[in-house]
Amino acid sequence: MIVFDLKCEGQGHVFEAWFGSSADYADQKERGLLACPLCGDTRVGKALMAPAVAAKGNQRREIVPSQQQPAGEAETAPVAAGPDEAKMRALVEALADAQKKVLEGSTWVGRGFAEQARAMHYGEQDKGSIHGEVAPAEAKALAEEGINVAQLPFPVIPPEAKN
Repeated sequence: MIVFDLKCEGQGHVFEAWFGSSADYADQKERGLLACPLCGDTRVGKALMAPAVAAKGNQRREIVPSQQQPAGEAETAPVAAGPDEAKMRALVEALADAQKKVLEGSTWVGRGFAEQARAMHYGEQDKGSIHGEVAPAEAKALAEEGINVAQLPFPVIPPEAKN
């Protein structure tokens, strides 16, 4: 998994999104599947990100000049992230586990999601739990029709791609 900070062009909202790989991000962007969760703008691109580089346990602390120290003296500052990194990792894993449980009884329908969701909603097909792909504008149209849909927090690898 890889995380990118994304930014919409319309309002300048910055948000975080997780992808299976950089290629998955590029593919979803090319197909118009990315949208700002705050305003729905589909003109989304990568935002500037600070690199997340953790220090090795055997490395020295970085020497940072202090404005409060006399010239020529310096104080040390830690380079690695604090204990919140472990909490964040646990939270992401819990969220991924929850998504996995939700999808256990669900059927992958790929790009036929909108069509099948409508068919179930209007009684043309037996109701069931499905997941697949839909463009942000189409997801919005489904919601406006009163069809309950929810964006998954993590990308799903289609069954045919797992082999």
